[in-house]
Amino acid sequence: MEFGAGMLLKLLNRLKAPAADADPARLVTLAAAALLLEVSWADHDISEAELASIGAALRSTFGLTDADTDELLAQSRRDHEDSVGVFGYTRAINESWEEPAKFDLLVALWRLALADDDLNRREEQVIRKIADLLYLSHARFIEAKLRAKRND
Repeated sequence: MEFGAGMLLKLLNRLKAPAADADPARLVTLAAAALLLEVSWADHDISEAELASIGAALRSTFGLTDADTDELLAQSRRDHEDSVGVFGYTRAINESWEEPAKFDLLVALWRLALADDDLNRREEQVIRKIADLLYLSHARFIEAKLRAKRND
């Protein structure tokens, strides 16, 4: 199942600081988190290794606290059935990030898919779709996969 726009708004309302009502950086952070979660749900089996990988990526990449990360994951698991696709999330990222940051996100998506040592073809399809929507070439798609496998 993919995340809906209502899901992103719920997450934004829960995590944003009162003074940051329209903080575009926070919106992009949540969009990236939603894409990570989308990959984890692609095979309809969320492993503990995948959840740990998502949490680590959110904390290190976006500077979320443990509490914010836990809240984001808990709310996301409750609301993941709202679905309108990933386009809104990739659009938010495309409007804010340059290619190197989008590539880093792609590497994180691959690390997540490989976290449970069971790459499902659906996970790979979701990552390919996201890469296409982020305007990343096939060569960058493969490079990100190789980097994630090497864990650099």
